Amino acid sequence: MNTAAPLLLERYASVRAHTEALVQGLSEADCQAQSMPDTSPVKWHLAHVSWFFETFVLEAHERGFVPFDPAFRVLFNSYYNAVGDKHPRPQRGLVTRPGLVEVMAYRRAVDARLAALLQRAAGDGALAALVAPLVSLGLQHEQQHQELIATDFLHLLSLNPQQPAWHSGARPAAAAELPLQWRAFEGGLVEVGHDGAGGGDGFAFDNETPRHRVWLQPYRLASRLVTQGEWAGFIEAGGYRDPSLWLAAGWDWRQAHGIEAPLYWRPEGGGWSVFTGHGRVPIDPHAPVLHLSLYEADAYARHQAARLPTEAEWEHAVTQQPGALAQAHGAAWQWTASAYAPYPGFRPWAGAVGEYNGKFMVDQTVLRGSSPATPAGHARDSYRNFFPAGARWQFTGLRLARDGAD
Repeated sequence: MNTAAPLLLERYASVRAHTEALVQGLSEADCQAQSMPDTSPVKWHLAHVSWFFETFVLEAHERGFVPFDPAFRVLFNSYYNAVGDKHPRPQRGLVTRPGLVEVMAYRRAVDARLAALLQRAAGDGALAALVAPLVSLGLQHEQQHQELIATDFLHLLSLNPQQPAWHSGARPAAAAELPLQWRAFEGGLVEVGHDGAGGGDGFAFDNETPRHRVWLQPYRLASRLVTQGEWAGFIEAGGYRDPSLWLAAGWDWRQAHGIEAPLYWRPEGGGWSVFTGHGRVPIDPHAPVLHLSLYEADAYARHQAARLPTEAEWEHAVTQQPGALAQAHGAAWQWTASAYAPYPGFRPWAGAVGEYNGKFMVDQTVLRGSSPATPAGHARDSYRNFFPAGARWQFTGLRLARDGAD
């Protein structure tokens, strides 16, 4: 009897239930709309994560496999060229059929068939060895889409003139003030990358491996993230109007889009307000600033006679001195100065799932940490998130770095 399969089935049920709890109470219209090409409708996310299990697990390992609906293979494929054709990403919001009821029926059918497969794997060690890694990947994939549901739906609501709240109940309490201190690290020859420990079941994406050595000069990191109040000061000091602070591409981006403040900020009563899941609220001066592009983060760092940390500095700091850096996880994805590139010796996964990370290793920048929307158990110190420099709809912030250990 294979004992891992029942545990995996339990985890599967938990992750899938969390996805549906996240969207509970949303209407068909809420789940249909797409606010921009970079986002996807909630309904598409709900279907796509089920498509992942159907395509990569059931199709390969279920006896007598028959697709729930052959059209879904194209409709809910994201970017897997090895699987076949894809519906254009900017047009996902135009797919009004299937409706939400049918998408939820698709989820139920995949759940039942996946449960049956895992129960069969409990008595078949060879099958379990094939299925378990793919199911684990699918669960991590679904957790990524749980965060995308939160960020994409928030962006959609922000475009509504009524600025409606998503979450009911009282707003979170104001953040406590944290003093800013500089934590020193000697650097040297250090190891970074996933080591097989942590992360719940030890899972890591292929882009987190292999573990390898890098040389770090002495450096310092800020003990906390940059706050909304500090960012308001940057605006008042003319930070968005000073080209000397900006990368050339960043200045062009700022001018082309008329950027004067973080995404979701607007002037309000002599100060600033920000759109959140609780509607539009005054900024919290001690809470981390969010929804920044790499360009904005880099300009602010220059304004403070600082820089962004490299991803190796960030990982070394949080693993070598746990607790030295406040808000390492759960507060914001933190921009780094590191281009998203393969680690030395990187090998993508075999098969179509090898398209998951490696083919995006160009024109992207690494972010570290995790955000308020990152599901519990999904974050880890070696996690490499990545986005283009102009992306702002994610919960992205920054931590400052400086050279030297004193």
